[in-house]
Amino acid sequence: MTLSTMTHLVGSLSGAVYDADRLWRTDPVDGRPLQARYDSQVAARTLTKAAMATRRTNGMWRWAELLPVRSPGRRIYLGEGATPLLSAPGAGRALDVPRLMVKCEGGNPTGSFKARGMAAAVSRAAELGASAFIAPSAGNAAGALATYGAAAGLPVTVVMPSDVPVAHRVESILAGARVLLVDGLISDCGLIAGRIAQATGAFDVSTFKEPYRVEGKKTMGLELAEDLGWRLPDVVVYPTGGGTGLVGMWKAFDELQALGLIGGERPRMVGVQVAGCAPIVRAFTDGQRFARPWEGARTRAAGIRVPGAVGDFLILDALRASGGTAIAVDEAEMDDAQGLAGRCGLGYVSPETAAALAAVGQLRSSGWLSRDDQVVMFDTGVGHKYPPPPDVPEPAVVAADEDDVDRLLNLAAGP
Repeated sequence: MTLSTMTHLVGSLSGAVYDADRLWRTDPVDGRPLQARYDSQVAARTLTKAAMATRRTNGMWRWAELLPVRSPGRRIYLGEGATPLLSAPGAGRALDVPRLMVKCEGGNPTGSFKARGMAAAVSRAAELGASAFIAPSAGNAAGALATYGAAAGLPVTVVMPSDVPVAHRVESILAGARVLLVDGLISDCGLIAGRIAQATGAFDVSTFKEPYRVEGKKTMGLELAEDLGWRLPDVVVYPTGGGTGLVGMWKAFDELQALGLIGGERPRMVGVQVAGCAPIVRAFTDGQRFARPWEGARTRAAGIRVPGAVGDFLILDALRASGGTAIAVDEAEMDDAQGLAGRCGLGYVSPETAAALAAVGQLRSSGWLSRDDQVVMFDTGVGHKYPPPPDVPEPAVVAADEDDVDRLLNLAAGP
């Protein structure tokens, strides 16, 4: 039986060490994120290439040695992880990036990569005695927390902006969560969630305000190496809001190297934002280690409409250490890319994924990407939970007894 080899938690800025078997949120020294550490020598005894080839079930929990849950019986598994990494020849031809691949996170139980993080966070916090959960969310995290909280049999409250897509509200409500809508942004929701947590004792699983969501998200990086035969791509393109996925993958690569499963090579990491909310891009461009909050954040890509990321310095450190970059696309480019994704066989992707696809095109046009680069773009979630992009044409409606085939075919061709 594979077991966690977690040894302790460490302050990401302070370096202070903490007992991993207590329920912590952020570093008491400075309020910055805590990170889990593992015994790589112990993990390496069982987490080998040969062993992984035989572990065909349990999704992300195949990586148990590098995950925080101590007792196998406390792992909440709903099918998260082990998502496909697929070639994208149609999009690759359209963007002149012939080695483009897509990691398809929409296949997770709640339709996005957020399932990975909540599976780890809820499982570990419940194992340590949490009796209720709360989190702010722009949508997908709310549905994931509500679902995993329900699976754990524990109450959940989610706090979301009032303009959150209806599907996210419904998903959360049907999973039994209490839903609060706030006339504001995700940052406002975070403040309210924090007050409720302090007053009620509910465990707040806000992004980077507890140690374990990032541990679930890092399994995307673990899988990526295995998917590619224990090597890494040249470039990883990732839509970036709170940044747990990007930071988690960067952490995963170091852990894989410590186990001897990969060498020192690293992909160039690309953080993608939208022009209406791009604090990470601005900080990267200005050479700052911390990102100033973005005023007046606006974009329909709700998942990356994050004015201020608690883990901003971790995101920026990873981008710079990798030789990567941060890029903002405008709303129209994102809308066009959502249509391109559909026409190229990638399906109805989320606006966040569309932003990443638009960024791939920009980076290729500028020469930052070459035709020889193997590029992995993360499709972080399905588009069905979002309102449709603007200007989608309405299909024609015809009479049920219409028999003019030529006319029908002309109508079906659309505008």
